[in-house]
Amino acid sequence: MVLEVKNVNYAYKSQKGKEILKNVSMQFEEKKFYTIVGASGAGKTTFLSLLAGLDMPVKGTILYDGEDIQEKGLNYHRKHHVSLVFQNYNLIDYLTTEENVRLGGAKKPQALLEKVSIPYEDWKRNVLQLSGGQQQRVAIARALASNAKVLLADEPTGNLDENTAGEIVELLKRTAHELGKCVIVVTHSKYLAAQADEVIMIKDGYCHIGERQTTT
Repeated sequence: MVLEVKNVNYAYKSQKGKEILKNVSMQFEEKKFYTIVGASGAGKTTFLSLLAGLDMPVKGTILYDGEDIQEKGLNYHRKHHVSLVFQNYNLIDYLTTEENVRLGGAKKPQALLEKVSIPYEDWKRNVLQLSGGQQQRVAIARALASNAKVLLADEPTGNLDENTAGEIVELLKRTAHELGKCVIVVTHSKYLAAQADEVIMIKDGYCHIGERQTTT
């Protein structure tokens, strides 16, 4: 178990009477691929932000390798324990593909770009010259440059066509199963949710392990 959520409650500061998450307890393991699903506004991205140390719960604790992430500080947690992939890629638009990956950590970008199937001729190009699918692959390579055990992704296939989205899903699965990371993904996609080892459903502020959704 690499991440653990214990009795976490969360409410927006502007809506103190409205609890978004209620007494949530959950455990996450390395080498597993998780998806977080639920209706819009259910608290999926909020939950991911808490796991990332981008926000703090009102009550409860979040543990990394058994230690409260606030002990060493949220900045330390974000820098060393987790890496992030966003729907809009969040790449630095004036840098090359290779330079963007180098920002993620100490690992050599060339090997990571090969791993995510970015052709050699695109390594020195400005990232804005790449397709949306390629930019998301670069974002994942940047996340993999970190030694962090946990990869968190917020709607990583939301801006992609069906075929490209399928390729990204397979890449995320390999990141968990072959590279040994704990991969946690927020998604609206039934296809993506169906690929997970465990599906976490958020409804009415409560979290539970749900059945994997099927696709047709």
